[in-house]
Amino acid sequence: MEASKWDFTSFDGVKLKIHEMGQKDAGQANGQRTVILLHGLFSNADTNWIKFGQAALLVEAGFRVIMPDLRAHGESEAPHEESAYPHDVLVKDVLALIDHLDLSDYDLGGFSLGARTTAKLLPEIKPRKAVLAGMGLEGLSGWNRRQGFFLKAIELRDTAKRGDPHWMAIQFMKTQEVDTVAATHLLKSFSDMEPDIIRTIETPTLVVCGSEDRDNGDPEALAQLLPNGQYVVVPGTHMSSVTKPELGQEILKFLEA
Repeated sequence: MEASKWDFTSFDGVKLKIHEMGQKDAGQANGQRTVILLHGLFSNADTNWIKFGQAALLVEAGFRVIMPDLRAHGESEAPHEESAYPHDVLVKDVLALIDHLDLSDYDLGGFSLGARTTAKLLPEIKPRKAVLAGMGLEGLSGWNRRQGFFLKAIELRDTAKRGDPHWMAIQFMKTQEVDTVAATHLLKSFSDMEPDIIRTIETPTLVVCGSEDRDNGDPEALAQLLPNGQYVVVPGTHMSSVTKPELGQEILKFLEA
């Protein structure tokens, strides 16, 4: 099952590549629904959602799945000007996409960076349901530590040796051909999300995380903080959980409930 692709011009003229699977009349009287899925840091829509069958599982159940390559990722533009990365720019991009699609009844989810972006959106918008995958409380409220880790990985990109704690992130960056200039600007655009704000999110939200994944902190603590949070464990680490069918199965089960 292949995805169609189309270009979207965001709020400031930067072009984003959108991957789409499923029927375009989803969300109409035939019962089909639209879900927007956001990928993780240094990844892209294909690697996170298409390659390992997560999107196809949702399409087979009747969903229309919209998956942008985030700014500075995948096939989307990665401008080098610092001005192209204002505060929480990914939030602005997704808001512009939702407005472009004229969506009023939809679901929203993301993995890792995509989960951070989803969480930051939830105080502003009201999807039917939301999914935060590969995310814990500290990944939202303690971003400075994670930001420092990834900025250091970029700095050590050509010098780190196997065994260095940044090694796996560096290898992933290389396989994904990440533009490090753009990535540095993007990393600096993110902001923390305070627990008091998280407590105001009323959207029913699934927090789903690998059994060996605490890269972004405690997922159970995050689910407990959300007024309508639900916590589910799937197999894997932060890197491997997105390759497991259980991730897609749990997302589908939650969205269909």
